[in-house]
Amino acid sequence: MSDYPLDATERRRHFNYFLAIPLRWNDLDPYRHLNNARYHTFFDTLIMHYLSVAGGFDVLAGEVVPFTVENCCRFHRSFTFPDVVDAGLRVARLGRSSVRYEIGLFRAGAAPVHATGYFVDVFVDRVSSRPQPIPAALRAHLGQLLPTAPG
Repeated sequence: MSDYPLDATERRRHFNYFLAIPLRWNDLDPYRHLNNARYHTFFDTLIMHYLSVAGGFDVLAGEVVPFTVENCCRFHRSFTFPDVVDAGLRVARLGRSSVRYEIGLFRAGAAPVHATGYFVDVFVDRVSSRPQPIPAALRAHLGQLLPTAPG
């Protein structure tokens, strides 16, 4: 677990990496709020962006791949079109073969967090699906998102 809360008191400064995700009209539910399932999609998009685009991890052809084994989302405020979501990421725990990511979703330019959550990935062999150590280069990349001190 992280030293920070995963609730409505979450702050931007607790996250080390951000990705801007513009809302699309089809992301909305009939009430014109961001559909609940999209929050998990944004979490996944943020994590995969950090791994592959920012970190150069080859998710499509690598021998080791991440399997999501647990996730959670807490809703605090609604997003509406045409908001841009600032998705913040940190690593709360980095194990031998697993990582717990924590996420905060903020409206661009605004302080209050709109949703918080986490994903737990286990890295496995692509063929056997058996847990494998996180590759050294990826471990170093993930380590950059570990918090240094609460506050």
